Amino acid sequence: MSDKATLEINGQKHEFPLVTGTENEVAIDIKTLRGVTGGVTTVDPGYKNTGSCESAITFLDGEKGILRYRGYSIEELADKADFLEVAYLLIFGELPNAEELAKFHADIKKHAVVDDDIKKILDAFPKAAHPMGVLASLTSALTAFNPTSVNVDSEEEMYNAIVRILGKFPILVAWTMRKKHGMPLDYGSTSLGYVENILQMMFKRPDEDYTQNPILVNALDKLLILHADHEQNCSTSTVRITGSSHAGLFVSLSAGISALWGPLHGGANQAVLEMLEAIKEDGGDTKKYMAKAKDKSDPFRLMGFGHRVYKNFDPRAKIIKVAADEVLGDLGVEDPILDIAKGLEKEALEDQYFVDRKLYPNVDFYSGIIYRAMGIPTEMFTVMFALGRLPGWIAQWKEMRTRKEPIGRPRQLYIGETYRPFKEIEKR
Repeated sequence: MSDKATLEINGQKHEFPLVTGTENEVAIDIKTLRGVTGGVTTVDPGYKNTGSCESAITFLDGEKGILRYRGYSIEELADKADFLEVAYLLIFGELPNAEELAKFHADIKKHAVVDDDIKKILDAFPKAAHPMGVLASLTSALTAFNPTSVNVDSEEEMYNAIVRILGKFPILVAWTMRKKHGMPLDYGSTSLGYVENILQMMFKRPDEDYTQNPILVNALDKLLILHADHEQNCSTSTVRITGSSHAGLFVSLSAGISALWGPLHGGANQAVLEMLEAIKEDGGDTKKYMAKAKDKSDPFRLMGFGHRVYKNFDPRAKIIKVAADEVLGDLGVEDPILDIAKGLEKEALEDQYFVDRKLYPNVDFYSGIIYRAMGIPTEMFTVMFALGRLPGWIAQWKEMRTRKEPIGRPRQLYIGETYRPFKEIEKR
């Protein structure tokens, strides 16, 4: 294969280098396109065919159902590592040894307190406020309490900023949920593991001790790992492009949270439960809704099945299905919504229409089931997604800043009016 691509415009040929990634992906380097062609650009709505960066963090092959963090398969990481190990791997590039992991956790614990004035900001929100809006606001507000900009050329300053946000973010997540439930705010305990502390901060009642359930800890740990990074998706691209203006880490993360909020991105797991609620209200007939999903003239859309990136199967769904079965089996939850979910899952895995089109349940489907069974309200599902995605966002921001990437500034193809002379108001 040639190491160049040739583009012919108006009889003029222009050559552009081909760049090959470590997994043999090939890209055309067009950064000189506009200059050498006298102003020609490309149009690629949604950037489906445009690589915005080179990255060493996550490899994703949707056709083959492959997801790897820093070269490690998602299957092995979910089976053998815990969330903090995966966070360290994503952010710093290598799995930590025992000493590095212990220090990492200890440093995070040192920062597991937020300024008490944050509570005043939280108090200003009504209980009806969507938790994602609250979380984005509180994350951005951290900037006011940590105003010093991070020197990205200093490993020490970068490390301190990273452990600071990893320590404070779970508190904001837990407080967002407790505010929704009218529960007193809690800081958890430094004696607990990272995931165990998240569960305690979210669920501990003021009048009783909280008992850890190892099955729930394992399920949440796996969910956070599976959501930790996913290449250049909408929210990750938002974090990178926000940070490219040299905006700080906290405010860049806040921008990512806002992007994640949308139902076409992180809000998909909430949309799954809302769909299940609608099916229940209509009598709970899963066969009826599977038929509607197959009817091209019917506007009904089956949420939580198939994936826009994975054209075969979502490797994360295979892993979390096992955890979902364990959680439902252990908790013995009697819930018609979960019964409907299990019915849809069974039919989709057996129905030839869905099998032929590889429309299998995805990670959003199973994560919604687990969160529902754990007692996490539907509005909090995307917040939990953000909690898992945090280390990926940090890693992507850190990579972008330390590589001195230029400010993001996409081009456009103008299709509006050409020049029009101004008309005085009495002549319009």
